[in-house]
Amino acid sequence: MSRQRISFPKFQSNNSSARWLSLSRPAKFFLPRKPSTARWDIDLREDGWRGATITFRDSPRFPKPLTSASLVIAGSARPLLDCYGEKTALGLTYLIAFVSLWVQIDGLVGSNGVSPLNQFLPAVYERFGRSAYSLLPTLCWFDSSNGFLHFLFGGGVVLSLLLILGIAPALSLVVLFVFYLSLTIAGQTFLSFQWDILLLEIGFLSIFLAPWRLWPRELMWLLRPPNAATPVSRPALFLLKFLLFKLMLMSGVVKLTSGDDCWWNLTALDYHYWSQPLPTVFAWWADKSPEWFKHFSVAFCLVVEIIVPFFIWAPRRPRLIAAGLMIFLQIVIAVTGNYCFFNLLAIALCLLLIDDSVAGALRAAPHKRAKNVSAAFRTAEPLLDRLCSYAAIAVIIVTFPINAWLILSAFKPHLEWPRPLIAIYGRLEPFRIVNGYGLFRVMTKERGEIVIEGSADGIEWLPYEFKWKPGDLMRAPGWCAPHQPRLDWQMWFAALGSYRENPWFGRLIVRLLHGSQDVRQLLAKDHFPHESPRYIRATFYRYRFTTSRERRETGAWWKREELREYLPSVSLDQVRQP
Repeated sequence: MSRQRISFPKFQSNNSSARWLSLSRPAKFFLPRKPSTARWDIDLREDGWRGATITFRDSPRFPKPLTSASLVIAGSARPLLDCYGEKTALGLTYLIAFVSLWVQIDGLVGSNGVSPLNQFLPAVYERFGRSAYSLLPTLCWFDSSNGFLHFLFGGGVVLSLLLILGIAPALSLVVLFVFYLSLTIAGQTFLSFQWDILLLEIGFLSIFLAPWRLWPRELMWLLRPPNAATPVSRPALFLLKFLLFKLMLMSGVVKLTSGDDCWWNLTALDYHYWSQPLPTVFAWWADKSPEWFKHFSVAFCLVVEIIVPFFIWAPRRPRLIAAGLMIFLQIVIAVTGNYCFFNLLAIALCLLLIDDSVAGALRAAPHKRAKNVSAAFRTAEPLLDRLCSYAAIAVIIVTFPINAWLILSAFKPHLEWPRPLIAIYGRLEPFRIVNGYGLFRVMTKERGEIVIEGSADGIEWLPYEFKWKPGDLMRAPGWCAPHQPRLDWQMWFAALGSYRENPWFGRLIVRLLHGSQDVRQLLAKDHFPHESPRYIRATFYRYRFTTSRERRETGAWWKREELREYLPSVSLDQVRQP
């Protein structure tokens, strides 16, 4: 058995005060054929490589000489915001969230939108006085104009790109959190979804994990020793992992404690594919799958959401299996339903279970790592990064009791909260940094759709078509994720109640009667482009996927049945001006 030696090129550093050290630890190499193990010795500086030599043994499995070009180091992975892939995932999600909302904001809460922000904030202040500032912490108190909203979106897009590129990641995350929190509050009911608060909670906790530096150090990221130049905050890693644990466990437990028997008898998917807010075309095909497969899928979902999360804290192999199962579940959900960037956020959290070997190295036995590694990390760790670790510990102390009680309340929904926790939670809740989760705890077993129609004479009625929600029976369900059409989503919730329970719906009708161009842009088809309709009404229908036979015979994807009047015919003379 022969030995081969590969030398990496030298990397020059201008930091003459940096401390040299030597690391020696096992590493895995992914080669053109089969993996092998070797030991490697590295001379390392705080900000780069002096040079590295890797020595490994040849064997009959690798008869051909190996070159540095065919060698990729797959040692310890890096944490969420210091590893290129995961850092990109969070920055990309922020970018999607800002851009998706930006193109809709004028029609939703602009001065001529459905729920104008410049009317909402003064009304809140008039009722609550100065307490309104703490109840609704948003920068829009300074300026609620359309121009300022666009400034927040433009700034959010720029900062998201900086985060993706690794430029000033911690500072970018701080400002991104403030901007998106401001927009979440400004968006009122249109930004009350669980993925909005999940993005805020992840964004807030990631601040304590991100390195406080201006420029990225990934100039030679393929060659630098993993984790040697980047300190990792174990408290921050714990916070993000615990968030994943809370998200998955609560999402599963609330299904079984909601009182909806379709989760217990495994029939939830008999309804879900066609009753969810915005199904994709793949949901139509999934709805045609055998009953046994639907029952198995429900059981698989419950196992992944309730049992698998406990393996987040398991050793490496079962932890990786758990990550794979949770990522697979998110992909399946994304294929059959449009849940905007929720699945991206969940997958980004799951990647922590793969790229957390720094925490694993810190937990390893002393004889398995060089004695001077931890000391070197402490020496290289910037002061601000240490302060972030201390701040993360403070966050754990404050939020862990609340998170624990949120999880407990998922098991016991009617459990009364202790007064001290209610007081603390009441202070934190406006900032969306500690939240409870649980989508589809009660399965919707009927699909109601509201069809809005306009008329110039009260005799001939023409429907308003939305961009993504079901309407035209011949139109196939679309795939709009990770974009979220906020008005289309809100129409699904409006169908669960009456127009009196959804004040924004009445304002939508008024804007259509006025012919608001900003609101019209949220729709796919407007039969009154030049002159507003004189009358508008809304009819309530029951929608359902067609069967395979009906699809072949008619070409329709949906079938519907008219049930009742949702909103009687109204005109501008009958409604109050906005």
